[in-house]
Amino acid sequence: MDFTGKIALITGGGRGIGRALGRELRRRGAAGIVVADLDGTLATQAAADLDGLGVQCDVANEPAVQAAVAAGLAHYGRIDLLVSNAGFGVAELDLDDALSTPNELWARMWQVHVMAHVYACRAVLPGMLERGDGCVLNVASAAGLLSQVGDTAYSATKHAAVGLAESLAITYAERGIRVAVACPQYVATAVTGLDEALAPGTVPGVLGVDQAAAAIVDGLARDQFLILTHPEVLGFLQKKAADYDRWLAGMRRIRAGLRTAGGFLKVKRRGG
Repeated sequence: MDFTGKIALITGGGRGIGRALGRELRRRGAAGIVVADLDGTLATQAAADLDGLGVQCDVANEPAVQAAVAAGLAHYGRIDLLVSNAGFGVAELDLDDALSTPNELWARMWQVHVMAHVYACRAVLPGMLERGDGCVLNVASAAGLLSQVGDTAYSATKHAAVGLAESLAITYAERGIRVAVACPQYVATAVTGLDEALAPGTVPGVLGVDQAAAAIVDGLARDQFLILTHPEVLGFLQKKAADYDRWLAGMRRIRAGLRTAGGFLKVKRRGG
């Protein structure tokens, strides 16, 4: 994909990977960025830095998503690239109860990590299909490929996001729509409980937001479907597919080690 002159809409674009993606796309020639975020102030600030348009939007609310897309269309006339990036995590994960997450949190996870992609795609696809050209990027997580220990609701909804992207790619490719799914592992954002200003390389395996954004945009430029910010995730995925039982046994060993270390894994969830 050539980003020159393109118009992008980024949900969750007020901070973290979303904001970094806006910077990277502008650096590569995008003509306009619509920044949609639950925090309207962050959306406005990020958009000002990009000379773009900021809109407040709760991605779990379909009319709000439609309104954000309508605002982008009114301002720029079209949307060439949808980056459905918004996501969230919670702090403490129970290693001893895979079903401890309250129903209300399950529902919110489903709305933000799955239905938000559906709502955004429903809003932008008609224009893309009419032109016979467009690109959709759903930001999921490595947890959508490799379940994270003690992280049932997050992992399950991110798996669903990957499956949704696969269905979109199967359905719309012949009509000119490119679909990609990004599955980042650990990135220095509020979701992982790390400061975005953390210098790259400070924590092994943790990327800065600009590093993650560059890797994702590189994947889009190559028209890849599965975009991995951490290349080692592909090796883990291949091992999982080659011997599922062995992979599960390995994950159980990791869980046992974490329990020995403290009983609760007090980290924030990874991903977008």
